[in-house]
Amino acid sequence: MRDLTPSRLRRAAGCALGTALALAAVTVSAAADDPPVTAPAGADGSAPVSAPHAVDGSALVAAIDGRRVAAADEEPGSWLAHGRTYDEQRFSPLSDIDRENVSELGLAWSYETGTTRGLEATPIVIDGVLYATGNWGIVFALDAATGRERWRFDPQVAGQKARDACCDIVNRGVAVWQGRVYVGALDGRLIALDAATGEPIWQVQTTDPSLPYTITGAPRIVKGRVLIGNGGAEFGVRGYFSAYDAETGELEWRFYTVPASKAGPHEHPELAFAATTWPANALWESGLGGTVWDAMAYDPELDLLYVGVGNSSVYERSTRSPGGGDNLFLASILALKPESGRLVWHYQTTPGESWDYTATQHIVLADLEIEGRLRKVLMQAPKNGFFYVLDRATGELLSADPYVTTSWATGVDLETGRPIERPEAQWNAEERIVTPSILGGHNWHPMTFSPETGWVYIPSITAAYLFRPDPDFRFTPGRFNTAEDIPALMAEYEGLERTVRFCDPTHITAWDPVARKQVWRVNHRTPVPGGLLSTAGGLLFQGRGEGTLVAYDVRSGDVLWKTSTPSGVMAPPITYRAGGEQYVAVLAGIGGSHGGHFTELENGNEGHVLAFKRGGGAPMPPTTPRPTRSVQTPSLDLSEDSVSRGRDLYAVHCMRCHGSGTKGSGLLPDLRYASPEVHASWNEIVLGGTRQERGMASFADVLLPADAEAIHAYVVDRAHHASDLVERAADWFGRTSCIPVTWMVD
Repeated sequence: MRDLTPSRLRRAAGCALGTALALAAVTVSAAADDPPVTAPAGADGSAPVSAPHAVDGSALVAAIDGRRVAAADEEPGSWLAHGRTYDEQRFSPLSDIDRENVSELGLAWSYETGTTRGLEATPIVIDGVLYATGNWGIVFALDAATGRERWRFDPQVAGQKARDACCDIVNRGVAVWQGRVYVGALDGRLIALDAATGEPIWQVQTTDPSLPYTITGAPRIVKGRVLIGNGGAEFGVRGYFSAYDAETGELEWRFYTVPASKAGPHEHPELAFAATTWPANALWESGLGGTVWDAMAYDPELDLLYVGVGNSSVYERSTRSPGGGDNLFLASILALKPESGRLVWHYQTTPGESWDYTATQHIVLADLEIEGRLRKVLMQAPKNGFFYVLDRATGELLSADPYVTTSWATGVDLETGRPIERPEAQWNAEERIVTPSILGGHNWHPMTFSPETGWVYIPSITAAYLFRPDPDFRFTPGRFNTAEDIPALMAEYEGLERTVRFCDPTHITAWDPVARKQVWRVNHRTPVPGGLLSTAGGLLFQGRGEGTLVAYDVRSGDVLWKTSTPSGVMAPPITYRAGGEQYVAVLAGIGGSHGGHFTELENGNEGHVLAFKRGGGAPMPPTTPRPTRSVQTPSLDLSEDSVSRGRDLYAVHCMRCHGSGTKGSGLLPDLRYASPEVHASWNEIVLGGTRQERGMASFADVLLPADAEAIHAYVVDRAHHASDLVERAADWFGRTSCIPVTWMVD
């Protein structure tokens, strides 16, 4: 059964309005506990930073170097690097908590992060201190045994920078090296802090502040070099990643992932080769994308750094690259020498990508016996839905198999390494529904590899996405540039935004990379996935979007322990030992590209760090119910033309934060319920930037006063809209039923 009527339930309400654009929010600043004390601006003119407030002056050791990280298994009670080890397996040898006693877990302590937005960080635990990040790049150091704050640092990112963040003001963590803590702030600064006090030592602007670059990823440190990438491809930037001297902050090398032109001059030799895969009339002014916003791993024996490259700018390939071409190094895995930044090999997962199929997803290194031979492999489950196993010394493709339903390609040719694309997935001439969606079969949420089972555990996703081409698309700086006709899509499906719920939208997929098949799967009803942790205690931990932390049997997927959390969990859990006891810790707070649109928050979203141990008896922080909301503006006599124009402008500039059809998730303000004060000062907020410090940037560079007034008219119209019978029926269907993704795709 595939045909849903009428017209596949109006194309399943635009595949839930283009999977609700799959984009999350960008406003509201995190509150500091104390007023910030501002330090002088950097010599490069970068933004000031606030001095940290320290609870005490106790020294922190944090004496991390490459030898200590490489020997991480010799101190299993620590979590020394982003993935615990250079190979990023996220497996802990600790086994004090195991299958038999995990039911004894209780909350040991909690820490209020002072945030109400998405939390994605992996904490680092060294010598009894836990280092983690909140929104904007705020860093806090906590006693790992008690949760007591030692210091807190706020980089004082200007609130208007939130406008440049595609997917919330999140941060995925810090790196620690030789007594310093390194963080990438949302505004593109890389900052080195004293690990003992949180005092800033140096900062460097890694991006052009005039362009819509952001940093949300965690730095990595290899051989005394701090490696950092950036995001912003949807807004039109050129991707690159950089290596800075950990001691001085001086730039050592930079690798651009796409050329700036066909003929050059090129910044490094690899770009001359990459340019051969781009036509002379490519959309160079868009920057072409290829940002490096997350995945990295390192093999000390081979001395190779592995980096995942992101999506294109713009999405639609014939608009971006007329005449075709593979468009290197988009959606690629790169292997480089960390001291020079020179490329050793590359593998492109999605040549000429057209669906936001990044290869920035978690990279894991392991040694596996394949066909009777021990192979040093690299494994990745990128957005495109195929699980890749590569020889990490040479880049040879060993296997590529679908770990979720894929409609854009029927498989991957192991001889050529290229996907076998289906023409039905091309959306340059007509709309298409494709799976995986732009959220991918797997997103940023880290997977884990257990050397005890030999399996990889993937926080996988099932969704479809409706691509509708914009025949009149023109690249416009300062806005989303994907070549999709979002205004037409929103207008057609207005009122039906929540019609479709895909069955089992997220899951844990246990994957055998040698047998090349799924071993088991645990399905979730929540559309918000969570990162994973495996341990030698035979356990697999995951937080879930509905507000739970769960321990599974690593071999069967059976639930062994479960507890409620005060807000949803997306971040990956870690485990460590303090005072002779094993702890499991995780950050709780919904947001990001999933939490911003796919969850209707019934409660508040106050962020916390939660740490559990056997016999823990601390009270769980309370859940804060959301207040009852009501429309607070009178109905106005609005012209149809004004509302229609406002709808189109809202779709382009407002929808990705405040929800399709003005239906917000609760993470950010639902404008239908705005206060009388907001309505009275609408243009001052939208154009004058009077709420920039809270993340609501001015849009005066792209909107005129009449434009802002038209958007206001549309919001007021939707606030007073009464759902008709069709809309009420569709809403009921969305709340009570689900649709298999295979029924929807072309």
